[in-house]
Amino acid sequence: MPYQDPFPNLTQVNHRVVSPATTEYNCIAWAAERQDRWWWPDLMGTAFWPPGVPREETLTAFEMAYGTLGFVACADDGLEAGFRKVAVYAKTGTPTHAARQLSDGRWTSKLGEWEDIEHATLQALEGGVYGTVALIMRRAGP
Repeated sequence: MPYQDPFPNLTQVNHRVVSPATTEYNCIAWAAERQDRWWWPDLMGTAFWPPGVPREETLTAFEMAYGTLGFVACADDGLEAGFRKVAVYAKTGTPTHAARQLSDGRWTSKLGEWEDIEHATLQALEGGVYGTVALIMRRAGP
């Protein structure tokens, strides 16, 4: 597993690879169910970022970005019938990663330029480069 050092809690047992590595999109886009472009609030504007949302690496900006898709902050990561959830990770207060909940309660993530994976818990990606889950959001949907 080439990414064990950056993700110390990821094991052969708690995740599975679901698609090959690509640079077409990142975790922020993947959590937004987009695979056509990279999402990031870079100041140069080279990556996509929703119009009207500040291009800054803050939890508030990420909350606003997912808010443009109908997501609102919620209390926990538990599976709720009729809702889709995303989780934003942060390290020292700066957003680093996002994951999307699947219909069975598991989570899916894009690991930078590496593969898309499914993981049983959000904690599987905590530590290392991503830090910890800092924000959970939900929206109504199938």
